[in-house]
Amino acid sequence: MTRTAADPCIPGAPADDTTLRLLSTSDLAGIDITLADVVGTVEGAYRTLAAGLSDNPRKLTVKPADGHSVAYAMLGRDGSRDVVAVKTSYKHGLDKGRQEQHYYTTLTLYDDVTGLPVAMMDCSRIGSLRTPAVSALLARECAAPGARSALVIGTGTQGRLALPFLLTTLPGLDRLMLFGTHPEGIEAVRAQLHAHFPDRDVEVVADARAAAAEADVILATAGGHTPAAVEAGDLGPGTLSILVGHGLAPSTLHHADRVVATSEAQMNVTGTDMADADGKLPAVDTEFPPVLAGAAAGRTAAGERIFAYNSGLVVTDIALGHRFAQLALAQGLGTQVPLWR
Repeated sequence: MTRTAADPCIPGAPADDTTLRLLSTSDLAGIDITLADVVGTVEGAYRTLAAGLSDNPRKLTVKPADGHSVAYAMLGRDGSRDVVAVKTSYKHGLDKGRQEQHYYTTLTLYDDVTGLPVAMMDCSRIGSLRTPAVSALLARECAAPGARSALVIGTGTQGRLALPFLLTTLPGLDRLMLFGTHPEGIEAVRAQLHAHFPDRDVEVVADARAAAAEADVILATAGGHTPAAVEAGDLGPGTLSILVGHGLAPSTLHHADRVVATSEAQMNVTGTDMADADGKLPAVDTEFPPVLAGAAAGRTAAGERIFAYNSGLVVTDIALGHRFAQLALAQGLGTQVPLWR
């Protein structure tokens, strides 16, 4: 059913309220949401995009010549929610250790039926949930039939929720491996796994390349300083390698039997570290939205070695951000700011 201006996208929101509700890190931290809810919300955003109902333009990037920082701006529209949003992301200190870096990301949502603002929020939790949910969907659609083992490389924000999300979409995984260099990160991965799957544990491996040879699914989420660099020759038949951060060498992309990307345009912007000696990236065989919609195949043969590139699409941020805004406003969370008065 098509909404009207009298029917705001957040139930109970005033029909003429132009104040901006700010949802802080602490506001969002206390909201309970299941992994299945996150996966379903993200999958719905992809399906709406594949149906041609949403807009997800290529992101804009600003990066100084010395590479010490990077900033992104992303604009999009969710056609199933009639919501327009702008996301910004800024990271400073890429040449330093994790503890010395600064990272800020925001998402501002507008109701495209009423024309009113919905909320402006810290987008860090949205991203920390959206990205592993997408990886889990990639694994569900592209892993070889009967996949039983998974290797996660990295113990940062993305690595810590990788296994719970993978088990949500691939419950048949019975061997979980982890390569990490930070003891506190390894313990955080274990804690997150036990929080969602109390009866499961992870095997910490010392050699990422050796472990890769035994993994059906590899999820590389590490930071740029990781010593891990899995090569194509380390992979067995049928391996699915998913790149979110670092941990895979360029050969895994260039020698893959099939390449899947959430967005080829964004891979060409943010995946330049995977380019060959001539500075080129291979063409993708399919983007992921039509795979989820059933219009394209993720995997075409059991023995294919597939490389999947997971770059964030703003439509998934919009969908999950809107879901959080619904939950937050239902609980009366946030601070209203008369920004335009």
